[in-house]
Amino acid sequence: MGTRRTSLPGVGAQYDFTTETGQHISVVVHHDGRRFIGFYEQDDPDSCQLSVPLSTDEATALAHLIDPAPIDAVRTKGIDLVTEHIPLGSRSPYGGRLLGETRARTRTGASIVAVLRTHSAHPSPEPDFRLAIGDTLVAVGTREGVDALSEIIAEG
Repeated sequence: MGTRRTSLPGVGAQYDFTTETGQHISVVVHHDGRRFIGFYEQDDPDSCQLSVPLSTDEATALAHLIDPAPIDAVRTKGIDLVTEHIPLGSRSPYGGRLLGETRARTRTGASIVAVLRTHSAHPSPEPDFRLAIGDTLVAVGTREGVDALSEIIAEG
């Protein structure tokens, strides 16, 4: 199962994945924090069977049910600051490269505050930290900055 991220200009981002049984599921994350889960026909990925809107609190509660120990988003009043997990997939040009080569903060204003691996976590990684396919980057920044960082990590 892989997750595919698609930028939705002016809206946010859509994350798609297909379960082992072939069920297509999407999560649309709006710039304002709203989220929608969509369920699609197996043979028609453009035909949405059901769309469920989730408030920020509902999305957090659902995440805790699925994974009881996720990293919580930073919640601020009036400040656009988000925390997001960004997977380093097999198509990323940064697998095997140094974190500093991403120039994440310079290019997007978002900071990579940790790198999660299968059996370890690396908080506050230095620029000479070597990234690996399968890593999950924990990023903090504005919604726009984190979205831009996701695109850079996915596509270079």
